[in-house]
Amino acid sequence: MSDIKLDSTRTAMKEEADDLERSTLSSSAKDLHSIETQQKNLAEKYGIREKRLQWKIDLCVVPALILLYFAAFLDRINISNAKLYGMEDDLGLQGNQFNIALTVFFVPYVVFELLANYLAKLFRPHWCFSISIFVFGCATIGCGFVKSFGGLVTARIFLGIAEAATFGLIFYILSSYYTPRQAQRRFSFFFSSTTLAGAAGGSIAYQIYNGIGNKYLANWRWIFIIEGAATVVIAFLLFFITPDFPETARFLKDNERIYLKEKLQLYSKVESGFDVHFTWRDYLPLLRDPIFYANALAYMGLVVPSYGYAYFATTIIKLLGYTAVSAQQHSVYPWLVAFGYINIAAFVSDYVQNRWCFILSSSLIAITGLAMILGSDDPHVKYGGCFVSAMGLYSAMPALICSTSLNLGGHLRKSFGTGFQIGFGNIGGIIATFLFLPTDAPTYHRGLGTSLGFVALSIACQLFIVIYLKRLNTKKSKPDYVTKFEELPRREQILRGDRAPGFTYML
Repeated sequence: MSDIKLDSTRTAMKEEADDLERSTLSSSAKDLHSIETQQKNLAEKYGIREKRLQWKIDLCVVPALILLYFAAFLDRINISNAKLYGMEDDLGLQGNQFNIALTVFFVPYVVFELLANYLAKLFRPHWCFSISIFVFGCATIGCGFVKSFGGLVTARIFLGIAEAATFGLIFYILSSYYTPRQAQRRFSFFFSSTTLAGAAGGSIAYQIYNGIGNKYLANWRWIFIIEGAATVVIAFLLFFITPDFPETARFLKDNERIYLKEKLQLYSKVESGFDVHFTWRDYLPLLRDPIFYANALAYMGLVVPSYGYAYFATTIIKLLGYTAVSAQQHSVYPWLVAFGYINIAAFVSDYVQNRWCFILSSSLIAITGLAMILGSDDPHVKYGGCFVSAMGLYSAMPALICSTSLNLGGHLRKSFGTGFQIGFGNIGGIIATFLFLPTDAPTYHRGLGTSLGFVALSIACQLFIVIYLKRLNTKKSKPDYVTKFEELPRREQILRGDRAPGFTYML
């Protein structure tokens, strides 16, 4: 009899849980339907054709940012191609000097990332972008004329300072234009430009090797000069085409700006706070929020193996028995496969409205690929591991950054959160440059093993973020939290952004 009663109790509890889940899903569906109805009413009110405006935003925002970062990423990783063609010998680099040249790029990058986001609020982003990329291009050209280790380090420092105004600011702007249902495929399509830059970098270097013969300049110098000159030209174009924040975007009409602002507020249920002036002092309380550190550590755990791959994949492939030129060709293919996977995963993520499932699964794919390279002596398995690693790493990163950006409400927290995540996370770039040392070739056991550990760290932080945000959603729904929040001054409520009771974190 007791067994029958126990089974009956379990059945009743299961039915109750199922009813609660259906009720929650039903409530969520009703909320979404209500928001979509209000959005249609807004469109009619301001005379907006939603699909036409969405196409306009996509065409004016995403391609310009892709072009910007394509140029920046290409100039960032071309030093690995130059290394293949004799840069170390020509400059007389010894010991870890090449790794030091890689490292100095990230030091100013970490320091200036948050500052760049702050300045973008004071000065228009298109000014920040175009000046940054112009300096970036000039510094890259300078790399082509350096005569010593000191000259290379100096040029790389200027590269790091210049790029500090790009990556974090890009995601800050992207998250200001799109709703949670639209964002992931835009973020990932943008981020996939890094994989194309990786593929293009190898292809361009290959063409330079075959197409340029000059007794005055070595071929590796032409990699920097040609790509740097192209970046300088792009910088002038970026001044006219890169977007500002929606509130001041040059390509939007007045009614479109108002509509977009109110539409985004419908989904986030908090004000953007663009018109509220904030200073560095307003950043200080945010340093006590654990979510920013968890986001940054999760990102850093992916940055370490990602930069390790970007800088050293061609060298690893060459050590498998290919010549420098053949290694350059074979390094292109994993980037192209990663490009396709990133965008497919992003469309599915937006369709099912789930982020963390894809972040975690992509991280596990990355671990599989790194383990293939580390654990096998078969060159074909190692090369296959390059494909799997690139797919996992470069799809997990945009999904993580997208989730971070969309789970931050208001300009203050978006500005700080994106800058802190990218800046602090790029400490991983410093670590990565010393993981794959020449003394560890050809197996690179230390570098690959450490990379596996950092991906595991990222997964642990991802799980913490999911649990923490779920608890915050529950906490913010309680009456005492709502009462305390409503007692705050109006400015404080706006600056707190996603901590408002109406904001629901995506899980």
